[in-house]
Amino acid sequence: MQSTANGVAPAAQQPDATDPDRVPDDLAVARKVLGLEADGLEALAQSLDGRFSQALDILADVSGRVVVTGMGKSGHIGRKIAATFASTGTPSQYVHPGEASHGDLGMITEADAVVALSNSGETSELSDLLQHCRRFSIPLIAITSRANSTLDTFATVGMILPPVPEADTMGLAPTTSTTMSLALGDALAVALLNRKGFTASDFQILHPGGKLGRQLLRIRDIMHQGEEVPLVPETATMTDVVVEMTRKRFGCVGVLDSHGALVGVVTDGDLSRHMSESVLGEPVTALMTRNPVSTRPEALAMEVLGDMNAKKIGAVFVLEELKPVGILHLHDVLRAGIV
Repeated sequence: MQSTANGVAPAAQQPDATDPDRVPDDLAVARKVLGLEADGLEALAQSLDGRFSQALDILADVSGRVVVTGMGKSGHIGRKIAATFASTGTPSQYVHPGEASHGDLGMITEADAVVALSNSGETSELSDLLQHCRRFSIPLIAITSRANSTLDTFATVGMILPPVPEADTMGLAPTTSTTMSLALGDALAVALLNRKGFTASDFQILHPGGKLGRQLLRIRDIMHQGEEVPLVPETATMTDVVVEMTRKRFGCVGVLDSHGALVGVVTDGDLSRHMSESVLGEPVTALMTRNPVSTRPEALAMEVLGDMNAKKIGAVFVLEELKPVGILHLHDVLRAGIV
């Protein structure tokens, strides 16, 4: 070992990431990998046939859960596919084939369907699970690269990946095949949610946390209601408006006609622009803005935020059949973490 006079070995020299002779080779390898995997996805898309629809029929008819299984890299892909099914309205779980042989077969019932992944179709750990499906007539969808393999033979529907090379330099590591398996799982999940009429509202229910859930919040989820809403009748004076505006602290007051419909709004900006000794005695109809901006309880908070920013307003009334049922302030949207 090389050492200095004080006995401390020098730090190992790190390769220069900007070496002009090295970087092009790295990029060439990366582009080749991505190109091969892209070719694999194109081949997969072209290979889809009636078996895809048959698999979808099975998944759509499941009254229990979609159980996804696979060993090794296929297992990692299977976990993601199960998570995608679950998050798009199809109850699903991953079952490890090894654990299935030691009691977890009890998780798979006659009300379920199984999606099994194995590139070779000969994964020995799947054996007990395949026998369990056959014994109890549980529908089995296979995703494999080998037609007539054990997995394909046991399957109710066998989905065969096209014969394309793996993307590693030796052509051995699961790369293109796992990419195709993952994409095929995505295709099944998206086609299934389309069949079921799964909506953005359904998606929000299953994703209440995180940015996706916040972006799909409805106005009804965050609006102020009942006595919190600042309202006066159109027979009120500006004195009544000031009292209500001070009490509710939204910076505005809605004006109602005799039927309870919103016909106007007065903001603190209106008060500032018209402030005089006589303004408090004026009828509210003299200063209010007619046909104010409003929204619906079912509107997406994210979209309403965009409208508020574009129109430079700090609060908006929420209407049902022209009558106010709530009010939303810009700060409510920001507190909900929409942006």
